[in-house]
Amino acid sequence: MNDLGPTSHRFVSQRLALHYLDWGNPDAPLVILVHGGRDHAHNWDWIAQELRSDWHVICPDLRGHGDSAWSPDGSYSMPYYVSDLAQLIHQTSDGPVSIVAHSLGGAISLRYAGLYPDRVRRLAVIEGLGISPLEERAANPPAEVWRDWIDERRALSARTPRRYATMDQAFVRMTEENPHLEADRARHLMIHGMNRNEDGTYSWKFDNYVRSSLPMGITDDELHELWQEINCPVWLVHGASSFARHPGLDGRADYFRNASVTSYERAGHWVHHDRFDRFVTDLKLYLACATTILITG
Repeated sequence: MNDLGPTSHRFVSQRLALHYLDWGNPDAPLVILVHGGRDHAHNWDWIAQELRSDWHVICPDLRGHGDSAWSPDGSYSMPYYVSDLAQLIHQTSDGPVSIVAHSLGGAISLRYAGLYPDRVRRLAVIEGLGISPLEERAANPPAEVWRDWIDERRALSARTPRRYATMDQAFVRMTEENPHLEADRARHLMIHGMNRNEDGTYSWKFDNYVRSSLPMGITDDELHELWQEINCPVWLVHGASSFARHPGLDGRADYFRNASVTSYERAGHWVHHDRFDRFVTDLKLYLACATTILITG
């Protein structure tokens, strides 16, 4: 296996310069790995190294994340993310692609697959379905929702990126947020996820405005209709120790034409880190097979 790391590339989407990592092997089938919120493309380094001998692996930084540009007006709602993914695939692939995505990246990729079903060969989604129908939603009046959004944006405008005096302080923060994560992986992700400020302190690379989304969007019924447009097999991955609900038990898997569910014991929200060896073995099998076979947990 090639021991060299990925190369960095830029593409333009909606006037923003966005970044992605390319792990080489351009003649192989393309697989795109899409990270989650407040994360970055290097979250996939271990998975990419395992796939690169058989796949052409590309890992984008979402807008406002990693080494991609921040939106000048803080535009981080779902249509912008989906359009960015569509632009990346348009520029890098002539045929159907496979996608592996986590959390926010999963929500983005599911929408893309519903909009462009002929462009996706296989889709693996790690805890990216959003709120379960078993969870209560706040049914606030539209005017109140809009006012809350305006207040939230005003508060974000006064919020400056948190500064850490040392990398060790940031490391403690990361391990607190992700208690299942091994120390070596946490440190690797921290190093690639931070910038050094002029005064010598450190801050996370993501834009604070990614915390805010527009106060309008598609309804649950509309989202489920979009999921039903997906033609390719969909593998839904769940961490049994995560805050997220099991999509095979709460009914969400039933909205897909061809979905399978795997729930991993001793795994939180970052299943691909918490149960890496088993997950990567299952992922390789899933990406290579002609039919959906993983229905467990």
